[in-house]
Amino acid sequence: MEENLSLKEKEKAEEAMIEQAFQELLDDYLHTKHRKRVEIITKAFNFANQAHKGIKRRSGEPYIMHPIAVAKIVCNEIGLGSTSICAALLHDVVEDTDYTVEDIENLFGPKIAQIVDGLTKISGGIFGDKASAQAENFKKLLLTMSDDIRVILIKIADRLHNMRTLGSMLPSKQYKIAGETLYIYAPLANRLGLNRIKTELENLSFKYEHPEEYHEIEQKLAATAAERDKVFQEFTAPIREQLNKMGLKYHILARVKSIYSIWNKMQTKHVPFEEIYDILAVRIIFTPHSMEEELNDCFDIYVAISKIYKPHPDRLRDWVSHPKSNGYQALHVTLMGNNGQWIEVQIRSDRMDDVAEQGFAAHWKYKEGGGSEDEGELAKWLKTIKEILDDPQPDAIDFLDNIKLGLFASEIFVFTPKGELKTLPQNATALDFAFSLHTDIGCHCIGAKVNHKLVPLSYKLKSGDQIEILTSKSQRVHPEWLNFATTSRAKIASILRKEEKANQKAGEAMLAAFLQAEGIRMDESALDKLTNLHNFHTPDELLAAIGAKRITLGDAERNVFKEKQNKSWKKLLSFSFGTGKDSKESKEQTPSDTKPAEKINPKEILKLTEETISKDYIMADCCHPIPGDDVLGYIDENNRVIIHKRQCPVAVKLKSSYGNRIIATQWDTHKELSFLVTIYINGIDTIGLLNEVTQVISRQLNVNIRKLDIESNDGIFEGRIKLYVHDVDDVRTICNNLKQIQNIKQVTRIED
Repeated sequence: MEENLSLKEKEKAEEAMIEQAFQELLDDYLHTKHRKRVEIITKAFNFANQAHKGIKRRSGEPYIMHPIAVAKIVCNEIGLGSTSICAALLHDVVEDTDYTVEDIENLFGPKIAQIVDGLTKISGGIFGDKASAQAENFKKLLLTMSDDIRVILIKIADRLHNMRTLGSMLPSKQYKIAGETLYIYAPLANRLGLNRIKTELENLSFKYEHPEEYHEIEQKLAATAAERDKVFQEFTAPIREQLNKMGLKYHILARVKSIYSIWNKMQTKHVPFEEIYDILAVRIIFTPHSMEEELNDCFDIYVAISKIYKPHPDRLRDWVSHPKSNGYQALHVTLMGNNGQWIEVQIRSDRMDDVAEQGFAAHWKYKEGGGSEDEGELAKWLKTIKEILDDPQPDAIDFLDNIKLGLFASEIFVFTPKGELKTLPQNATALDFAFSLHTDIGCHCIGAKVNHKLVPLSYKLKSGDQIEILTSKSQRVHPEWLNFATTSRAKIASILRKEEKANQKAGEAMLAAFLQAEGIRMDESALDKLTNLHNFHTPDELLAAIGAKRITLGDAERNVFKEKQNKSWKKLLSFSFGTGKDSKESKEQTPSDTKPAEKINPKEILKLTEETISKDYIMADCCHPIPGDDVLGYIDENNRVIIHKRQCPVAVKLKSSYGNRIIATQWDTHKELSFLVTIYINGIDTIGLLNEVTQVISRQLNVNIRKLDIESNDGIFEGRIKLYVHDVDDVRTICNNLKQIQNIKQVTRIED
């Protein structure tokens, strides 16, 4: 009886919690500028609540709390209206219950049903269980984007809530979800202008992937907060005084660099936390005198504060006149503070700030009559994505890499010969510019003139460049273009694949005619012989070479087949029936002394001991993990486990594309095995410095140096030392001891 009572009390408490959460959502919605369609939102909530009744999340809370939380993010943090809120409340109904899209359409109309359908197609994360399905599901995600941008906005809200509640998941699930969040969702949020959400997704991913580093930076930020606040108050005092004189309505905020951004900079620049000098930035948000004066007010503020502090001559970023392709607008100027440090100041109007934080959704608030947002740059990007989608990609990771190039919005602005402005990602080349104009121009380009000077196609463009593309009808796409192309890689690869297919078809016909004339049967055996003769890996490569006329069939090929006819037939028979020693099956048999790998359970946390490292696991060549590093395991096609560092770029891709093969991994070794690492050092060159370095490593620490490269230039030296260590603790000791040497300024472990 008591048990039943407590169960009823628990159910009652859960119902009260659900009702309170929904009421909070309604209150938030009623405070927006959207049309007040409370009835349909309440209807969607009641329907979803009934559909998910009795279902719990892994954390133990009622499942309906998740759709409510997603709807809150959609309403408060992205700024969408009732249609999107309803779709967010209903987004898991079709996937997780017996209701269909048709049921949703009958109850809530075609628009909500279309969005729910789009969300259902890409449910369960971006990716399924197989590599081909992963790329395919991501294509669906992008295609639904072009139908209704709200699908991806709600999907990002869904991912944000999943990341906020990731602690209840298994470690292997955490790595998969954090990995694909960092690789795909954060760049997508950035591309759609959702700056605050992008930052939170990055931070949460980093928190689960590198908890120790996250908490270390968090503690250091907290310890230096008072000092930063003092700098902020002193720096902004004369700015406030000047803005008051100008009669502007404004507020000034301190913007602290995110934990993930700090860590990223520490990794790329090889510097400690203490040497990151742009942690603090200042944001001025003002209300313009009128919308017509918005741009002028921005520049007036810039001129006024530049009279107070000296601006950095190379660090003015005018995103006001030339907005980023995700809609971002602001004026960035870097000023020299009285403390001798450069401080970036971002100048934005209220409207610009809304767009910066809520992305494209914020545009709707500023359109007359609340129409759909201006799709200029977004439409161009989606068009590029569609072109990539038209090409069937055989490899999931290649496909993701090509898409990812279009996600980042670090941009340059360049001009056509007629002065038309074009936006391209950073590191884009003259070849990328040619393909951005038209595929035909890209295919036939032979060079370019940048600012009237002849440059190669590999030339990296800079903001302000004016480019003229030179073409020739005889020019064709070359495979080596892939070595320096960035945004045009997908198009080039697609063209090369089509050419390869055409060459293979032509080569097959040419080879068939040649063999028929020689009285030789065209079978797998014949193809293998010719493939081996010309040192190709596959018969397809051979056929393509024949079709492209890189190989002329003649005596060399005839000689391969000059064997006794009966011997050939014996081989063919044994091959066909798989009975002879030359059969394909016998060649692929596992050697008798090799045991097949046991099936690995991805849910287990694998302990890496000396025995397992030496026998069963492979250390990835891309990142060279050592004991003490944060690592994960990847089960490859042969059921072997490859160990990667968690922050390794290859591991990030694997987590995104093959999340179901990722396993949580821990070290459990006892300083018996040695691992090769590279230590980077630099500082002021002095006599005897090299001797001191080797003394510390070899004699004091008794570490074996494999290779030492030291280079000195104008009194500054830098070096790379390859040496053997047991684990991360050894590396830390070596770095700390080397830092004690006078005139050594930086010591850090790097990837070679």
